[in-house]
Amino acid sequence: MGPAPRGRSGRRHVLPGFRLSLGLTLLYLGIIVLLPIAALLLKSADVGLVRYFEIITSPRTLAAFRVTFSTAAVATLFNMAYGLALAWVLVRYEFPGKRLLDGLVDVPFALPTAVAGLALTALFAKNGWYGAPLAQWGIEVAYAPAGIACAMAFTSIPFIVRTVQPVLEDLEPELEEAAASLGASDLTIFRRVIFPALFPAFLAGASLAFARSLGEFGAVVFIAGNQPFRTEIVALLTYIRLEEYDYAAAAAIAVTMLGIAFILLLVVNLIQAWHHRRSGREA
Repeated sequence: MGPAPRGRSGRRHVLPGFRLSLGLTLLYLGIIVLLPIAALLLKSADVGLVRYFEIITSPRTLAAFRVTFSTAAVATLFNMAYGLALAWVLVRYEFPGKRLLDGLVDVPFALPTAVAGLALTALFAKNGWYGAPLAQWGIEVAYAPAGIACAMAFTSIPFIVRTVQPVLEDLEPELEEAAASLGASDLTIFRRVIFPALFPAFLAGASLAFARSLGEFGAVVFIAGNQPFRTEIVALLTYIRLEEYDYAAAAAIAVTMLGIAFILLLVVNLIQAWHHRRSGREA
């Protein structure tokens, strides 16, 4: 075999030429991502603005949006604190069972979401291991908004841990040692040295976790109870509209969620760009 092709920079490349690689990438992207999105947009365009706003502003749809966004926000806030602490423990400490704990972080990726939903429902039901003692305190989790937030937190926790963990591993200890030698406390070192370096990855992980929570279906549908105006999420409402053959309503709701997802990603990218510019000026 001959030598691997070289690019303009002179570095060797394993993959074939740029045009072929780019063409295959764009083809896959178009078939898997862009084509379904285009079909969804075309289907929603047939609804019309008047009918679209009627669907989106109906009381049941607004209630589904409220439940979905509020529970996703709660789950993301919990994961932001817990995920950062878990990543910190995995990187900064050595203890028996560390590799097992590190592997368990990826369980929500490997476990079917429906199985996770069934397991959480069994645990948090009123006669479950967790639900029974909580019920004595008047705390209801299964078939309540708290159960939705719990399921969302379970399925989205790996996004924060796996985005923060490699950045935390690459931090140079000399920076912390220099700050400590100047008399900075542990809290000041974390706030002024460590967290600014983690912020872009931390924000990216939080946004991915929030987006995953918004689109979660399998883990939520079992534990939510699916009560309209109380525990009905947007993904379930979209599925119900499809079962009712109301494709216009399903497309309108789906397009709205798609637009919100794009806006969320845009805001996150703008914040990260601002943070990089600010860090560059301070440096």
